[in-house]
Amino acid sequence: MPLKKGFSRRSIAKNIKTERKAGKGKAQSVAIALDTARRAAEEAGEPEKAPAAPRNRKKSRRKRLASMSRRLKGMNR
Repeated sequence: MPLKKGFSRRSIAKNIKTERKAGKGKAQSVAIALDTARRAAEEAGEPEKAPAAPRNRKKSRRKRLASMSRRLKGMNR
């Protein structure tokens, strides 16, 4: 099924759903839908309304270990 050429939240959600039904993974489906939305916004002459890529909010291993060691140092007092 072809993807919708819009950049609204609704069209992005439908594109993600379409890609998931096609058997693609979650991250790949989101990437494809956001890319389609960005291209549609540029074609419409409104690139500032294009959605940004989702940020990875997961802490790196180094940051997790640093915060854990700070907590443990406080417990020894």
